[in-house]
Amino acid sequence: MSLPLPHRLAIASVTLLVAAALLMPNAEQDNLAGPLPGVLPEQTPLVEPTELAEPPAQGPQLELPSLEYRIQAGDTLSGIFDRLGLGQKVMYQILESDQEVLALDTLQPGDELRFWMGGEEQGQLQKLELKFSLAHQVIFSRVDDNHFEFQKVDLPGTWQSEPLGGNIEGSFYVSAQKAGLSDAEIARIASLFKDKINFSRDLRAGDRFQVVRQSQYIDGQATGDTELDAIRIYNRKKVLSAYLFSDGSFYDADGQSLARAFLRYPTTKHYRISSPFDPRRHHPVTGRTAPHNGTDFATPTGTAVLATADGVVTRVENHPYAGKYIVVEHGGKYLSRYLHLSKALVRKGQLVSRGQKIALSGATGRVTGPHLHYELHIGRRPVNPMTAKIPMAASVEGKDKAAFQAQVKKLDAQMDSLQKG
Repeated sequence: MSLPLPHRLAIASVTLLVAAALLMPNAEQDNLAGPLPGVLPEQTPLVEPTELAEPPAQGPQLELPSLEYRIQAGDTLSGIFDRLGLGQKVMYQILESDQEVLALDTLQPGDELRFWMGGEEQGQLQKLELKFSLAHQVIFSRVDDNHFEFQKVDLPGTWQSEPLGGNIEGSFYVSAQKAGLSDAEIARIASLFKDKINFSRDLRAGDRFQVVRQSQYIDGQATGDTELDAIRIYNRKKVLSAYLFSDGSFYDADGQSLARAFLRYPTTKHYRISSPFDPRRHHPVTGRTAPHNGTDFATPTGTAVLATADGVVTRVENHPYAGKYIVVEHGGKYLSRYLHLSKALVRKGQLVSRGQKIALSGATGRVTGPHLHYELHIGRRPVNPMTAKIPMAASVEGKDKAAFQAQVKKLDAQMDSLQKG
């Protein structure tokens, strides 16, 4: 017998609260931290108390009841869906949509999930919102009984600039952390200067570093998003500098590029494009129209996959639909992704150079055959890697030179203020 909606909501609320009370973590467990695996073998995750919204009032403008959940250390996606009674089928429906955004592999303790329930049976998941920060959310919305579509929400906020700096005491990593730089920012600095200085051997006590960093705020609250505008390192009598210009690339004080030009292709040989970048592609497996955020190359399994620019490996993961994949951040606003790999040859946190072999292509995930799916993102947005304007020039030239020099003067003044202070 099918119970009325208010009865179901009441039963669900009691069940979730009882389960939460029995499994509520203690204070020591609350302090645990670590990445959330995407979909791993079944575990018994800790569940934070969840809240069920009040049953919607009757009338033409009904609001769907929702559940809010905060990720904790040790949680798995499969565990969360099972514990909330949503099941594995729905989870895989969302993972199918997630193939193009790869948001579910980035969940961390503290991230928030919100589930909206409804439909004819009143127990069907209609929408899932992933809140990563004040500025960034991903929303999966049901389009039919078997499929979801995604929407990325990136709020612009306001950006505030501040200079930071310090003296080398021990390692550069420890010194930079003391100055307030994050691991990602330290890795970016190391990547920019890796051809000019050995951070392990060359820096000595008494050497100095300075940066100008922008931080994003929404309604007066920091979102956690930052961007380095300038870096200066004093190494004995040598000064190394890097300045971010409007094209998203870093240059030294004379306007010479610190990064080599991007490769257009992620392979040595130019393989046939089996599926181009297309925001409205007809999917060959599902038959549905959905964005194809990259370019597919018809590579045989085992083909060498190359990093298209210098950068830092930020993710090496497995996804049920994207397969084994690698993400590389290239400093500034550039990011590349390599999907359906048979083998990764790099690890998370590793610095890579343009043209370096980072993986072997394959047919992992949901595919119709072996191929390499390559994506290029500029400013958090996927672009066509075959036609996008990417850093190709070795220096700032022409009419851009005056604007660049004015930018350098402004940023130098901010870093100079640290010495006066």
